[in-house]
Amino acid sequence: MTGLASRGQLRASLLRWSLFTIPACVLLGFLSGFLFQSGPENPWFAMLEKPAIYPPPSLFGIVWTILYVMMGFALALVCAAWGARGRTLAITLFILQFLVNLAWTPTFFGAQEITLALIVIGVLDVLLVATIIAFWRVRKLAAILLLPYLAWALFATVLNYQFLQLNPDYDAPMPSNAAQRIEL
Repeated sequence: MTGLASRGQLRASLLRWSLFTIPACVLLGFLSGFLFQSGPENPWFAMLEKPAIYPPPSLFGIVWTILYVMMGFALALVCAAWGARGRTLAITLFILQFLVNLAWTPTFFGAQEITLALIVIGVLDVLLVATIIAFWRVRKLAAILLLPYLAWALFATVLNYQFLQLNPDYDAPMPSNAAQRIEL
């Protein structure tokens, strides 16, 4: 066969990818939050002073669910773009940024490392911009679908910074190589 796939075949490929990527993104995002007790029910987090820009806690679940659905569909668009230049790089960058995204919750809520979480989210921001650029080269719609995620991630970066500024005593100390000597 020397022709391209039919429109029906392309739609079926996108549907198959969507049926995998959307639930996978939503499920992994949910598990990250659930396993590390993110949100106001976390006793450590409840003690923290909240920044003025901190939105109502109920908003986080709604926003993240929508963002994970959009991320999953954007990934499906790129995965279904068989033969597109840069497709493999775009998928690889997406996976990297998604893993960093998932790492933020255990860093902030689990390890209670506000400073380290700020570093993690900074890395996420950079990887997300790179992913959007790579997605743009494969499927413009896929890149556009990631823009609300970028906006939320940048907002979360500012929020993380403000949590650190307001709660420096609640940031778990970064491990150091310093040794303490006790003489008896």
